Amino acid sequence: MYIKTSYTDIIFKRIYKSKLRRRKGYRYSDLGFYLFYKAIENVTHMPFDEYVVNKFYKSLGATTLRFNPLEEFEKAKIVPTENDTRYRKQLLQGYVHDYGAAMMGGISGHAGLFSNANDLAKLMQMYLQYGSYAGKRYIKKETIELFSSCQYCSLRNRRGLGFDRPKRRGGGNPSKFASSKSYGHTGFTGNIVWIDPEHNFVYIFLSNRINPSIRNRKLQKLNIRSRIHSVFYRAIKDSKKQK
Repeated sequence: MYIKTSYTDIIFKRIYKSKLRRRKGYRYSDLGFYLFYKAIENVTHMPFDEYVVNKFYKSLGATTLRFNPLEEFEKAKIVPTENDTRYRKQLLQGYVHDYGAAMMGGISGHAGLFSNANDLAKLMQMYLQYGSYAGKRYIKKETIELFSSCQYCSLRNRRGLGFDRPKRRGGGNPSKFASSKSYGHTGFTGNIVWIDPEHNFVYIFLSNRINPSIRNRKLQKLNIRSRIHSVFYRAIKDSKKQK
């Protein structure tokens, strides 16, 4: 079953009319990212998925990085996500897991991208190199610095405009050894990408904790992602000692 494309207008209207909290303070939300992609379309006069492919992914050589991968790749090459018994009543394979992005047709500013680790590393390496990759400038250095730096730190917020950042006392999804300059993002299905300019490396962990069930939380309970992340930091520390 499919949803009418006109339903996206209803989503935008509900976001526009959503009430603000009376009590100030940090609250995680990705509603803004629903709107950002529409703003990009209005400025570029191109569908968002075509814009990012033509402007970034093709030039980076990231051929698997895209929305709605079933339009390009065989289903057998895409890892299943969840046996969704609540919303779509089927095993999801090649369709975005996020409900909101699914209602947007699989293309949104907050979810929906598919990729393998190698192509994702190309995009993250471009961020690590402050917007430059293979001699080509994609994003201004100042923009990368702004979006990856802590915003409203005095109000006890740790996040940047476009990325998550380490907790003040260490720990959490990235390694406790991650520098204060590091930043990244975690995905609901279990993925993490983390960029550390101070140590000059990118960490990518692709997994699927919700197959077959969304109730599986062992990835968090066993702290798998940060423990593996720490192995790399220890290796960097040991290599510096040997020099």
